Amino acid sequence: MKTKERIELLSKLKPILDHIVSQKMWSGYDLGINEHEYQKLLDTVVRAKVMNPWFVQESVFESFRGFSSWLTENQLTNWVENYQTNPKTPKKVAIIMAGNIPMVGFHDMISVFLSGHKAVCKLSSDDNILLPALIDILTLFNPDIKNWIEFSDAQLPKFDAVIATGSDNSAVYFQSYFGKYPHIIRKNRTSVAVISGNETQEELSEIGKDIFTYFGLGCRNVSKIFVPKDFVLDRFFEAIVGYGEVVNHNKYANNYDYNKAVYLMNVQPILDNNFVLLKEEESLHSPLGVVFYSRYANASELEKYLEQNKENIQAIIGQDFIPFGKAQCPSLNDYADGVDTMKFLESLS
Repeated sequence: MKTKERIELLSKLKPILDHIVSQKMWSGYDLGINEHEYQKLLDTVVRAKVMNPWFVQESVFESFRGFSSWLTENQLTNWVENYQTNPKTPKKVAIIMAGNIPMVGFHDMISVFLSGHKAVCKLSSDDNILLPALIDILTLFNPDIKNWIEFSDAQLPKFDAVIATGSDNSAVYFQSYFGKYPHIIRKNRTSVAVISGNETQEELSEIGKDIFTYFGLGCRNVSKIFVPKDFVLDRFFEAIVGYGEVVNHNKYANNYDYNKAVYLMNVQPILDNNFVLLKEEESLHSPLGVVFYSRYANASELEKYLEQNKENIQAIIGQDFIPFGKAQCPSLNDYADGVDTMKFLESLS
């Protein structure tokens, strides 16, 4: 399969994903699949929540929307034309996937596929049916894709390179086990929002999307906000009130209640709006159901802090950074941890 064929194949997912996100019934063979095949994918979305309660329909749909925005022939072509693809001797690249949000390894998978190497995907037990379902759809268009993307539930078969994503603790294990291979090993990161005080309430409201999409489980979710010394935090609470439904999710509510109880028992000051806690804290990584905040005196002070902690920050949201509400909308060349995956794959040739 040449690069152009790979791009054309991936682009066939776009209308199918768009159709599902719009919650439409099968509309005919213009989608390229029959009604049974379409319904099977819909059923997989339902099963995902049964297997992992965090994967509610809207979270899966949010992932589908993001992937669909990438999967045009123009977008994919413009992305890969900057790299050497189709190596003479394709390598087997093991992809160790996380399971914190739906199909978080999709970008790694298509990177390996489009580079001309073979992807051997080790799925998380928390997310092991959605990606195979998408590949099953692509197999209907070209069965040869099974020779380029495979999934392993057991021990990984022989491989030549590794892309592994996990926590700081698992990264130590990954480094020990995979260090002898060419590798990308990602650690735990989080995202932050910078509030200047000049935002409209609509802009502040958009931060709620950056915090609560995927219930805050992703590395691109905002876990900390920076506010000016004189900023009134009630403005922030008022702006995000529309996201209060998040507390109706049982697992989220359990985390919120637990952290609230711990802070109260330890007599630690918190602000509470009945679905998220605000706590003044130096740390970047807040527990689920909590958003940390820090006050800054001036822009240079904040800039220094962000620079010192850049290795722990995935994305910065704000008027001078990624727009509010767009934390979960990375482009194809917006690489996790700032490591160019395609350049790494190119180096394997």
